[in-house]
Amino acid sequence: MQMIAHGIDLVDCKRIEAILTRHGDHFLARVYTPAEQQSAGRGRNRTQRLAARFAAKEAVLKLIGTGLRGRMAFTDVEVVNDALGKPEVRVFGEVRRRVQAMGIEQISISITHAADLAIASVVALTNAHEDK
Repeated sequence: MQMIAHGIDLVDCKRIEAILTRHGDHFLARVYTPAEQQSAGRGRNRTQRLAARFAAKEAVLKLIGTGLRGRMAFTDVEVVNDALGKPEVRVFGEVRRRVQAMGIEQISISITHAADLAIASVVALTNAHEDK
């Protein structure tokens, strides 16, 4: 596999908490898929988990070089955990079309959070080889 792009984002967890307080379910539905909302749960680290997912979405949008534009939606990027808890990225809609156009075959992700900060780093991989 060859790396062809990278994206990274850092989110202030208190900012996400403030948006949740102000906009609640509207914010959740606009930004997070049902699977992401369910995986965030209701526990004490909910805000940090949501902030990490938000950072992941922003990192993917940076990875594809567009930011959020046109018909793209935050829910076009989904971050879910596999059976062992490892985060995985799924893409849909316009984001998926851009990923395919770029020749991206896999997006590898790492996310982490602490009390006030969440960070995500994503790498785009392909099997294609360029002739030089």
